Amino acid sequence: MTLRPWAERDLPQLVAVFDHPEMAHRLPVPTPFGLLAAAGYLARVRHAETTGDRIYLAITSGDDLARGEVMLNPAAGTIGYAVGPAYRGQRLASRALRLMTEYAHTVVGLPTVYLEIEADNDSSMAVARAAGYRPTGEEPVVVEDKGRRYALHRWAHPDPRSAVV
Repeated sequence: MTLRPWAERDLPQLVAVFDHPEMAHRLPVPTPFGLLAAAGYLARVRHAETTGDRIYLAITSGDDLARGEVMLNPAAGTIGYAVGPAYRGQRLASRALRLMTEYAHTVVGLPTVYLEIEADNDSSMAVARAAGYRPTGEEPVVVEDKGRRYALHRWAHPDPRSAVV
């Protein structure tokens, strides 16, 4: 598996990954998600990377075809990930999450990295567990997006090198 920056050539594949009702339900992306939305998304990704707000990487496997995305918000210490429905079941999300978590700890220097997951998102919780994340037990954060209110539960991954022995 390789994580790489999104590119113009990925616009049709961004549509293939994000133009799905489940993706629109879980992520702050428009629906339908066509080429125009993909171009706007890519522009926002590039702006966020230029300002240092976020790092967005395409998830590829065995070839250069993007199958999903992993994102790091260094200021908040959070990671987000998504794999297109057609590409699930290949452990892409957990592998990408492990790589980005390691990057966040070793390169960015974050002592703890967090995920925010809805309570009914069993697949995402399985990915989090597989990558070594655990629920924090904190009160969930309530978010409203596209007219839907939902609670995000925090999961944490402390840097194992900073653990007290």
